[in-house]
Amino acid sequence: MMFQVSARAFSAASVVSVSRRIWTSTRLHCKNTPAKLRISEALSGIKLGASIKVQGWVRSVRAQKANLFLHVNDGSSLQSLQVVASAELSDPKLTFGSAVEVTGILKKSPHQKQPVELQAGEISVVGECNPVDFPFKIKERHGLEYIRQFPHLRCRTNAFSSLLRIRSEATAAIHSYFKNNGYTQIHTPIITSNDCEGAGELFQVEPSSPDCEEGKHFFSVPAFLTVSGQLHLEVISGAFSQVYTFGPTFRAENSQSRRHLAEFYMLEAELSFTKSLDDLTEVIEDVFRVATEHVLAQCAEDVDLFHKHVIPGHRDTVDKMLRRRFPVITYTEAVDILKRSSENFVFPVDWGCDLKTEHEKHLVKHCGNIPVFVTDYPYDLKPFYARDNQDHPQHTAAAVDLLVPGVGELCGGSLREERLNLLSARLEEAGLEDTYSWYLDLRRFGSVPHGGFGLGFERYLQCILGVDNIKDVTPFPRFSHSCLL
Repeated sequence: MMFQVSARAFSAASVVSVSRRIWTSTRLHCKNTPAKLRISEALSGIKLGASIKVQGWVRSVRAQKANLFLHVNDGSSLQSLQVVASAELSDPKLTFGSAVEVTGILKKSPHQKQPVELQAGEISVVGECNPVDFPFKIKERHGLEYIRQFPHLRCRTNAFSSLLRIRSEATAAIHSYFKNNGYTQIHTPIITSNDCEGAGELFQVEPSSPDCEEGKHFFSVPAFLTVSGQLHLEVISGAFSQVYTFGPTFRAENSQSRRHLAEFYMLEAELSFTKSLDDLTEVIEDVFRVATEHVLAQCAEDVDLFHKHVIPGHRDTVDKMLRRRFPVITYTEAVDILKRSSENFVFPVDWGCDLKTEHEKHLVKHCGNIPVFVTDYPYDLKPFYARDNQDHPQHTAAAVDLLVPGVGELCGGSLREERLNLLSARLEEAGLEDTYSWYLDLRRFGSVPHGGFGLGFERYLQCILGVDNIKDVTPFPRFSHSCLL
């Protein structure tokens, strides 16, 4: 019995001894292994004095007799990390645009313009780049129109990498706003049998396989890429009082203008138990402010690049938008303002006309060059689901648009027609009663007053950054006669 106990004690002691050696060895190994950091982390100085490893792309390279200087960027920051190395580490493959992995000691920089620098002990070229063939040159500032020609490469420029970080933060801010305010996110379908806008600007979806039977639809009915998730949100709003969706939408508009894309992202929300357009305008203005303030705080350097170098002076416009409340005018008041204007519009203005971009921009300027809500549009201008104000003889719908500087219409919404008899009559008049029988069911079974809106995400980015062309605020723009990549 004593032997067994002693043997167990010896065994336990051996295990403890071996474990200590393994732990000590692991600790020494970890201590000697460089910490892998993103460029933004290295710039923050969190590992000052330590051995680190960074991976990224060379934004500049300068060789001197004794030293080699690189600037390396990995997309996590507008600012690049300066790498200082012995001239012995120079490599002919080390060129502007090449991908590298650098290991060394992170040290405080002697220069005021950069907080830290990496004293390199090892530089490995992971991916070569021929600077002669590369369309972006090291000492040239390329405009947005030029880099637009290279959708597969433009993310490597300062301007477009800044745009992508801003876009990411704006997306996060929007989701955070709705989560913090009790909304449920709904993934509405991209393929649908509905034409929400009723304009007929749809992309029809059919399989390309030759095995499909000719003349028969894959889904047994005509199917399209969605133009809006609104009708599906309305379905869910019959059981959830606050819902939203944020995803791609598609319009087959034969336009190559600076304001239109065939594929773009849309933020849409639906609120149940609401009887006032004020409820909608409050949410629209609130989400605009919250998202913009978040972007300005989290992407200060990136936003400054646009406001100082791409569109100088636009920051004043953005600050003005955030300082003042958005005014509200009716469509009738808007038409009166336009008719009293001395400006010669291309499109004439009269009550009942659809406001054009030139009209929208004039209204924004008239109201102090800040966003302005226009409410109560003519009933005949709005889709079947817009609530009838029953205000004859003018006859308007409870609809609202948000017009913003530099863009025009950013957001459109309305109270939805919850009264079954009025909705049924309008659908019957349009010959859509059978197509939207399910939509009428929503009014038959527990219907409540509700409303919602849709906000174009790319136009929002245009507004806060001052970018003139919508093709410059989306990674891969799709528009008529262009679908690169």
